[in-house]
Amino acid sequence: MTRILLLSDTHSHMDATILKYARMADEIWHAGDIGSFEVTDQLSSIKEVRAVHGNIDNAAIQREFPLDQKFKCESVSVWITHIGGYPSRYNQRIKEELQTNPPDIFISGHSHILKVQWDKKLELLHMNPGACGRQGFHQVRTMLRFVIDGKDIKDLEVIELGKR
Repeated sequence: MTRILLLSDTHSHMDATILKYARMADEIWHAGDIGSFEVTDQLSSIKEVRAVHGNIDNAAIQREFPLDQKFKCESVSVWITHIGGYPSRYNQRIKEELQTNPPDIFISGHSHILKVQWDKKLELLHMNPGACGRQGFHQVRTMLRFVIDGKDIKDLEVIELGKR
């Protein structure tokens, strides 16, 4: 059983509440727009961090974190990218590969809109944790946490961090 904290679009913001939830996770996944190494340094001092860079991240962050992360967590295949779209409106860059080799979970950030949606056509779970930073048009800062237990994805919870 692996407890996951999924966040995105920190835009250099970190606070005690995010860190509190990070301490409760086994792994932390960041879907891009990190903003500064201070964010990933604080998170990785607590737990393992898997992250991708986003469109606001500078060259140093882009060198440290890839555009895409593809991996297995227990028996679940995962693909994280920052600009990925969502079911029926996937980004052109990833659309063909996503259709030919879909993961069990496809994660993107960028929109600042929290969305968890089952893609019936590709039979995958799409997740966007919204934004937990203070920059952007979102009104409420959000993250997701869930459990991967073998092949099962369960106990999904939306975490609201308050107003932007």
